[in-house]
Amino acid sequence: MESLLSYFSAEVLLVFAVNLLLIVLLLILNISNRKKIKKLYDKYSRFTNDFGDVNIEQLLEKCIDELKVVSGKSKSIENHINNVERNLIQCVQKVGVVRYNAFEDVGSDLSFSVALLNGNNDGIVLSSIYSRDNSIVYAKPITAGKSKYTLSAEELQALEIARKN
Repeated sequence: MESLLSYFSAEVLLVFAVNLLLIVLLLILNISNRKKIKKLYDKYSRFTNDFGDVNIEQLLEKCIDELKVVSGKSKSIENHINNVERNLIQCVQKVGVVRYNAFEDVGSDLSFSVALLNGNNDGIVLSSIYSRDNSIVYAKPITAGKSKYTLSAEELQALEIARKN
């Protein structure tokens, strides 16, 4: 063995030791890289597992296509909501009701005034005056919260209740 060691010079042994050290370091680095690649492969497999043999590029293209479809549907729904909101302002939104006795000899507050207004305070006031012999119903148009016809105290009260709603 000594003859073998004497055969190699100190420089050769130093180069051999350095090479051996590099081989060990590269082996450790290789093992570490294999573990990282395995983790990446596992993540890739979980990501593409539900899609069969599809690569990432095809998967992303599919997601982008579906996103475009969803975006189009979202815009359509948004337009529909805007149309509904524009139409809703014209619907009856505010109601005011006042019951009263139109005549002293008739009880139970059978006469009434009802104000029906939309979002712009346009609408009508309906009044029913009940007597022992008959009942009469009147309708008066309302524009911007006011009527061109004279309103009774009960009609004004119903209109005010509706405006506050």
